[in-house]
Amino acid sequence: MTTLTHEADAGAGTGTDAGAGDFDHGVIGSGAIVSGPLSYGRPDERVARFIAGALGEARSVLNVGAGTGSYEDVAGDLPFADDAFDAALTLLGVHRWSDVTAGLREMRRVARGPVAVLTRDPVMVRDFWLYDYSPEVLETEARRYPPVDEVVAALGGTCAVDAVPIPLDCTDGFDEAYYGRPELLLDPAARQACPAWSFVDDGARERFDRGLRHDLASGARDERFGHLRTQPAYRGSLVLVRAVP
Repeated sequence: MTTLTHEADAGAGTGTDAGAGDFDHGVIGSGAIVSGPLSYGRPDERVARFIAGALGEARSVLNVGAGTGSYEDVAGDLPFADDAFDAALTLLGVHRWSDVTAGLREMRRVARGPVAVLTRDPVMVRDFWLYDYSPEVLETEARRYPPVDEVVAALGGTCAVDAVPIPLDCTDGFDEAYYGRPELLLDPAARQACPAWSFVDDGARERFDRGLRHDLASGARDERFGHLRTQPAYRGSLVLVRAVP
């Protein structure tokens, strides 16, 4: 699917023509972090295709929060007419908005077709194995995101909530991308690509590093979670909310 995408920097409340292109800009994360031969935080094309599928045949799409590649507070007053776009989407940005309900209602107002919201379900965040090693990180992550029920209620219409399948070799840098590759999270650059790690202190990072290294060496970690190493995809807290009028 090829679309004409308008990117709205949610902080500034402005929009610009971005030209034709697929959804490979900032799908999850704001840029790659390189560490030796590895890079972290690169948008994963398979996740991008999943999101694009939710937009159907839309040709004009408002991407709220795209602008600079960072996710900022939403203005809650988008400078576009009612039903100005075929569809609207926002990608892991709602938790940074000062008024989530107002922002989502604005997206609904300017889109005559589907509205897609990529977010994380805070109820599911703590179910990830990382909680055993760094509960502080996932507690922080859970607090950052609004309840999915609030997102659904603000959008109205007919909503579907689908867990996004995360590939085993996912290129993005959020924590669940390493569900089957725990060793990679021992690289500080991998953790740097996941914003929640910036909210915990050095002591929490050291406890995580020490605990995971110990359990990997002893085999204790694989006794519990080794099956994830060969699981083709993981469905966790990353969800896509799709609403149609």
